[in-house]
Amino acid sequence: MDTEIHNLLANIWFFIIGLMLFLYVVLDGFDLGVGILSLFTREDQHRTIMMKSLESIWDANETWLVLLGGALFGAFPLVFAITLQSLYIPVMVMLFALIFRGVAFEFRHHAHNNAPWNLVFGYSSLVAGLAQGLAFGGLISGLGINEGDYQGNVWGWFTPFSALVALGVVSGYSLLGATYLMIKTEGAMQRISITQAYIAAALEIVILMAVVIWAAQLNPYFAVRWADAESGHYLDFFLVLSAFAFIMLMRALRMRFELRAFFWSVIISLAALSAMTIGYYPYMIPPSIALTHAASSSRTLIFMLSTIGFLIPVMMIYSGYQYLVFRGKVQMNGHTD
Repeated sequence: MDTEIHNLLANIWFFIIGLMLFLYVVLDGFDLGVGILSLFTREDQHRTIMMKSLESIWDANETWLVLLGGALFGAFPLVFAITLQSLYIPVMVMLFALIFRGVAFEFRHHAHNNAPWNLVFGYSSLVAGLAQGLAFGGLISGLGINEGDYQGNVWGWFTPFSALVALGVVSGYSLLGATYLMIKTEGAMQRISITQAYIAAALEIVILMAVVIWAAQLNPYFAVRWADAESGHYLDFFLVLSAFAFIMLMRALRMRFELRAFFWSVIISLAALSAMTIGYYPYMIPPSIALTHAASSSRTLIFMLSTIGFLIPVMMIYSGYQYLVFRGKVQMNGHTD
């Protein structure tokens, strides 16, 4: 009975951490995407509007990353330790990029020349997205774990597969950022955002399919899960869902349905994350560290449910209220309607 309860709690926390990851990918993903897209904007006035659209929300979005790290440390300390050990370089690069991004965001308000800080903001967003993709790609491709110990080298995470995943993450963030800007802008800038959304969506769907096919060849366990009668149906469902969401996104972009375009870009991200999660379940670090073996004690998991578990709905309500308050278009003067 104790084992069953522990396994249940471990699975609950696996779902909670997956939810945190999804919320971070969507919420911080679109503002990282806006930063990436700012590198392709020549008009300083347009770049100012892009940054103004994030001014009141970007720091709250990154809170999900902090909560995710804390939950992973408490619920799955073995995974946390191995991840930091094996992915030290991309994790540190990501953190420094996020720090520089925040510095650039604040300093541009007091600088006589905004151009250098605009570039720092854009390149920091790009580097953060690439680092996250490289870390995630290295994680799902296997890290050389043997009997719970990391046996790889410091560059073991850097592979052609992880590089492809990094490009997929950047294109996904760019798509979220472009569809978000559709909601927040109008006129010429909205037309530019629609064009960027078309390009990012095409790149993301192609890379997603390539990642899935490559993952099946790279990791035999993923191929077994695909061939399994039950898990294979779920994998097929999410791939079909991603294709359907792509079609609906194209329609929304063509018809300029602002909220629908953002919604379908979120669904594509959800389908991609869900497919990869199901493909490697119940492993958190495939194919060596299972979630039930890496989980903390049942008492720890229960205690965390009463603390961090309580924060999640509070943060979701706060985020929803925040977006409600700061809804509307960003005008050329930087204010919202």
